[in-house]
Amino acid sequence: MEVKDEKELIYDVCVVGSGPAGMITALEYAGSSPESSVVIIEYGLPGKQPGTNALDETIRNSNPLNHHDPYDCTNKGLGGTSATWGGRCVMYDEVDFIDRPILEGGCTWDTGLLTEIKNYLPSAAQYFECGDPIFHVNDLPDLQKQPIAENFKSSIVTDTILERYSMPTRFGTRYMDELERLNNVTLLAGYEAREFGSPDDNGTVSILTVRNVQSATILAIRSKTYILAAGTQETTRILLRNKELFRLLDKEPESLGRYYQSHLSGKIASVKFSGDPKRTDYGFISDRDGTYVRRRFQFSTEFLVKQNLLNTAIWLDNPLYYNANHKSGAMSFMYLMMLVPFVGKRLAPPAIAQSITKGKVNDIRKHLWNIIKDLPGSLLTPGLIFYKRYLLKRKLPGVFLYSPQNRYALHFHSEQIPVKENCMVLGRDGETLEIHYKLTEPDIESIIKLHEMLDQELRASDSGKLEYWFEKEHLNQAIREMSRDGIHQSGTTRISGSPDKGVVDKNLKVWGTKNLYVCSSSVFPTSGQANPTFFLGAFAVRLANHINNETSRVN
Repeated sequence: MEVKDEKELIYDVCVVGSGPAGMITALEYAGSSPESSVVIIEYGLPGKQPGTNALDETIRNSNPLNHHDPYDCTNKGLGGTSATWGGRCVMYDEVDFIDRPILEGGCTWDTGLLTEIKNYLPSAAQYFECGDPIFHVNDLPDLQKQPIAENFKSSIVTDTILERYSMPTRFGTRYMDELERLNNVTLLAGYEAREFGSPDDNGTVSILTVRNVQSATILAIRSKTYILAAGTQETTRILLRNKELFRLLDKEPESLGRYYQSHLSGKIASVKFSGDPKRTDYGFISDRDGTYVRRRFQFSTEFLVKQNLLNTAIWLDNPLYYNANHKSGAMSFMYLMMLVPFVGKRLAPPAIAQSITKGKVNDIRKHLWNIIKDLPGSLLTPGLIFYKRYLLKRKLPGVFLYSPQNRYALHFHSEQIPVKENCMVLGRDGETLEIHYKLTEPDIESIIKLHEMLDQELRASDSGKLEYWFEKEHLNQAIREMSRDGIHQSGTTRISGSPDKGVVDKNLKVWGTKNLYVCSSSVFPTSGQANPTFFLGAFAVRLANHINNETSRVN
């Protein structure tokens, strides 16, 4: 890889953004097309620690209660947001590609695309270093097939879906050496993508101007193919700023910047299993190659479609850290460490830290008493976790503590309805990105109904029951106040079969252009229950292969 400042500005492929999507696309294409030239445009400067930057400061968040601020959601620099990514690799589900009435016509992709994308999962899994792309317990060799808890029977509620974990892989540091070995890759670091030239009558875009973030020098990048992989916020902003790209269409896509989604997430109940606590599969399982995997509750496609409910995952979790009534010395110790500014920032990124502390300094004396009464375990347990989580190559992805009472908090992670009013738009200055985001009543009511169904299924099999943290009439408000996301962003440049429904086609090519693509979770028209990072990686592999095939066909 060659790191350049200027001059050689003609390339075969130009990738804007070096997060997982951009990195995978560039590596996959450059590796399979050694005679072609690739340039990566990255806003972040080499060696600079993630932090607030000029682009973050030009984003306005209208709903800080339910949406994290920009710095909490993204990172600039080589590797992008993978610098603080937790490593969870999750698959989208069949139901995410079915246009249920609750989505109000917002599902603009289909199950045929899901079938095709599955062909690229093995390659994506290699980039993410998450083992074989097996996401079902029954497909794992050498693993004893037992229910998540004693007596539980899987039917409407399933306990067999897996989430897998990367190292976690920090794409910037992990793939720097590979980039340097590729003589056909150029990195332009510290540059912001600004303006595309208007497409010609065939839809070909021939030029992109970029601006040096320090000197403000403007450079022109000429490329046969352009790929926007700058994350949902910046990809959307670039397209909103370049509406001339759509001049060959009758009108610009109405959905551009709209139908923005994230996830509803939080805890409203615990599960009390009735069986042997030692037979509860509460934590991580090691696959045969050492990859960590973990089970979660989900709901069958048939049930969700029939009941018109939103796709939701629910997993076993710890009680709220800040509430000293959990009486766990280890949890109290970890909570207090997260409150120490110079320690907490090193232990977890801001959004994760906030999910643990909830911004509360609460019952310090009670937490200290929990630590004292549980000595030495209250120090030994965190010490072992610290070793596994920070000092090993294959890092422990998270912290889930055994409960002798067989009682675990339930963490829900739910799909959001794509509504037009949830959007990203440019302010009057043509630069500021304004995020408008809210939760809807059907979003919230679906979560409540699915908890009720889980409770029914547990009781029917005599395997446990739910214990709610709030009175039934207060559940709606509790969910509205606790759910805060914006980390998983999708929908603003969605895939569709025509430009009147979306922004890109199924091959991720921007409608009205011949050689401009988007590789971002912004193309996902539904959010499902999954965080989008891994699935986007499969799209990135597919896009690189598509462009390579297109190039070969033309030549």
